[in-house]
Amino acid sequence: MRVERITRYPVKGLSPEVMEEVALTAGQGLPEDRRFAFAHADAPFDPAAPTWLQKRHFACLMAHARVARIRSAWDSAAGLLALRADGMAPLDAALGTEAGRAAAAAWITDFMGEEARGPLRLAEAPGHAFTDIAAKAVSIIGLNSVKALEEKVGMALDPLRFRANVLVSGGLPFAEFGWIGKEILLGGTRLRVFKRTQRCAATEVNPATAERDARPQRWLREHFGHMDMGIYAEVLEGGRVALGDALEPVQAELLG
Repeated sequence: MRVERITRYPVKGLSPEVMEEVALTAGQGLPEDRRFAFAHADAPFDPAAPTWLQKRHFACLMAHARVARIRSAWDSAAGLLALRADGMAPLDAALGTEAGRAAAAAWITDFMGEEARGPLRLAEAPGHAFTDIAAKAVSIIGLNSVKALEEKVGMALDPLRFRANVLVSGGLPFAEFGWIGKEILLGGTRLRVFKRTQRCAATEVNPATAERDARPQRWLREHFGHMDMGIYAEVLEGGRVALGDALEPVQAELLG
């Protein structure tokens, strides 16, 4: 199998950043993946004592399809978050300043309108990631798994609906489910697969139109008997992963 796309999402729920390569570190996910989130006013997130919270506490596609209308870009070197959406004044917010963080939060609150549960705030804490599971991991999907679902329902499904970190080609549909509890080699790294990725209502949202125009959860259950697409893997040995790199399950004999 071969790496076809590497993606991270600097702000939970917002636009992807497509990468040609990434350096992974043992015990961590992709650097700066889900580093920020816009938390609803009633979200019990404490940056001084960060803990994992369910996605409903944040602006996210599962609850707010309109979020897909936002075009965002994160410049980590400059510390600038660009936010764009039709009908909204463009904003380039310096997230290293209180004024910039407040401006970004006010922009999102205005954009969310009645869907905002009070003024949203920009959430961040050193070392914390606003991922869908508490464990720090890399999410991987086989493109042939997506293709198998497309063929069952007769509809093209942009893999971006599933917001994985790594998309790979080759292999049988859902072959990745057979790696649970096993190790894989991904480029110059070694990972342990520990969990299938159960899909949520975020996958209903078309990333290009912000419309709920598909039912991947229901279709997966109807045609395959589960609601899973992709896997989570823990990084055991860090290193570089680049487009075109191989993904290979580690043979049992190599594990000793």
